[in-house]
Amino acid sequence: MTPKRQPAPATAEHAPLQLEHFLPYRLSILSNTISQTIADDYQRRYDISVTEWRVMAVLARFEGLSAREVAERTAMDKVAVSRALARLVEAGRVSRSIHDNDKRRSVLGLTDAGWAVHDEVAPMARAREREVLARLSEEERTWLVRILDRLMESGLPGTGGSGSA
Repeated sequence: MTPKRQPAPATAEHAPLQLEHFLPYRLSILSNTISQTIADDYQRRYDISVTEWRVMAVLARFEGLSAREVAERTAMDKVAVSRALARLVEAGRVSRSIHDNDKRRSVLGLTDAGWAVHDEVAPMARAREREVLARLSEEERTWLVRILDRLMESGLPGTGGSGSA
């Protein structure tokens, strides 16, 4: 019988990462939980994934992007964005055309069917956001926005920030 392995002491060279206190993990869990709560509504109604919805939301805000630009704006994997776009184009929710000056570049936009889905899902998403933020005081909401903006602008990998602290 092998002895039960004890957790490494916090000062040991191989101390385990305490995920429950690790900021990226906590932010990821919070983001996934909130996103999935919103997604439960639109996945049932429209058969779109979280990735597909994010692509649609970005194209609603920034018409005429390429797939690469969508991936950059969402900080999502290019392959995941490409798959989502293929499915959205196939479903008739996104149009893909060729850029006038660069035949290698696709230009993406929501179709009328895509706008119809967007215009129903976006208010649902905003309502869920309001429910989450209602748990915070006005001062806490202000600080949350400031903190998130600061972290996004501080040059974290993948955020395009300036690197100044």
